[in-house]
Amino acid sequence: MSHIAIIGGSGVYNLESASVIEEIAIETPFGKPSSTVKKISISGKEFYFLPRHGEGHSITPSEVNYRANIYALKTLGVKNIISISAVGSLKEEYAPNDFVLPDQFIDWTKGQRERSFFGKGAVGHVSVAYPVEKSLQTRMAEVLKTVDVKTHINGTYICIEGPQFSSRAESELYRSFGCDVIGMTNVPEAYLAKEAGIAYATVAMVTDYDCWKEEHCTLEEIMKVMARNYQAAQDFVSKIIPSLTDTPIEFTPENAYAVVTKPEMISKENREIIDVLTRS
Repeated sequence: MSHIAIIGGSGVYNLESASVIEEIAIETPFGKPSSTVKKISISGKEFYFLPRHGEGHSITPSEVNYRANIYALKTLGVKNIISISAVGSLKEEYAPNDFVLPDQFIDWTKGQRERSFFGKGAVGHVSVAYPVEKSLQTRMAEVLKTVDVKTHINGTYICIEGPQFSSRAESELYRSFGCDVIGMTNVPEAYLAKEAGIAYATVAMVTDYDCWKEEHCTLEEIMKVMARNYQAAQDFVSKIIPSLTDTPIEFTPENAYAVVTKPEMISKENREIIDVLTRS
């Protein structure tokens, strides 16, 4: 059983040295995931891949069933999730084609997304003070040193609702917050991984300077940058999977004592969900 999953775009699993072993359809208490979960082998090492936006990129950031995605991966025994995401840069030094490994998130979404597994009679609290698992981020940084891409360690990712890109005023506002990159998908994904006791870290691939710089970047130009980014991402995946498989990281899940509702008041359905989330 693999303990590693990658959530990202279609370019990630179009690896020349990879092969799809199995496609797994999973139903969860929260509905269906974005797609079937693909079990993939690369250099003899297995991992799971889940395309966040579905097959053919048919699901908007707001429509992604984040709870079903994370829950499905938890049921498969996943302990580490690597998110690969396209982002805009809010700082001059983070240029298009650079990679960033953020360690903080700001949730600037509009309340449309279900962001917790708890509720409906089961109350739980998990700290997301440090949403990124440092040991996983450190391993990813070590591997990226062997990839031909400029990488920045740490930084703040602000997650907006989308699917529109920012206005110029919004982009300047986010810069005033001290944010480094901007995207539309890593929240509540990262927070749900915390609730599920899964180590989570992001590779944020810079495609453009959002819209705070005078130069205007078209979607066509962004897609060209994304194509180059995915080449580096594929190289990264081909190296990080064997690294994590051969030498797993160590971390302590923070969800074991999250539930505060009295056990006798928790329904059978909620108890089953909690048992999956807290499974080691």
